[in-house]
Amino acid sequence: MTVFRELSQHLLDIFENGAKAGANLIVLNIVEDFNADRLVLELRDNGSGMPAEMVRRIADPWVTTRTTRKVGLGIPFLKQAAEMCGGEFGIESELGVGTRTWASFQHSHIDRPPLGDLVGTVLCMVVGFPMLDVLYQHTVHAATGATQEFNLDTRELRAVLGAEMSFSDPEVLGFLREMLEEGQAILYGEGTTTNAE
Repeated sequence: MTVFRELSQHLLDIFENGAKAGANLIVLNIVEDFNADRLVLELRDNGSGMPAEMVRRIADPWVTTRTTRKVGLGIPFLKQAAEMCGGEFGIESELGVGTRTWASFQHSHIDRPPLGDLVGTVLCMVVGFPMLDVLYQHTVHAATGATQEFNLDTRELRAVLGAEMSFSDPEVLGFLREMLEEGQAILYGEGTTTNAE
């Protein structure tokens, strides 16, 4: 049994659920508010959705939609981590419309798992599932009152790159990694601009 040590691993696990549900767009939204001492993670997909009974039971580790294992650990452990860290967990889904999953945490809580490798996680989402689009939005409200934002939208990248280029192409992959790393620097006050282009 593997217990995720970083929140980014939970995000990737839920992202994969959306991809397997036939989504062609998945939105990852992260908000860090240091003044309110809150961290909010949200994933929305436009996949096939789940029936109400499955939504009610989804946080049970003995319930899973996967055929490769008998238990579903990602969502139950994320729910447990959020609730242990002064936060909440929720999931909404509608058949034929999609699913929204979110978790909040007390940002400074001593037991809150770290966000982890967001650059690597978003790259896995983009390169690992090339047929769907990803909108990654990350906002940081600093204790100083400043707000930094970074957005990456693969729909915009596809329009610029053209149909002949692949996200897994080494040159494109390098560009994506550099863009995400610059975005992280901006978010945490190491950049000189307020929004990554």
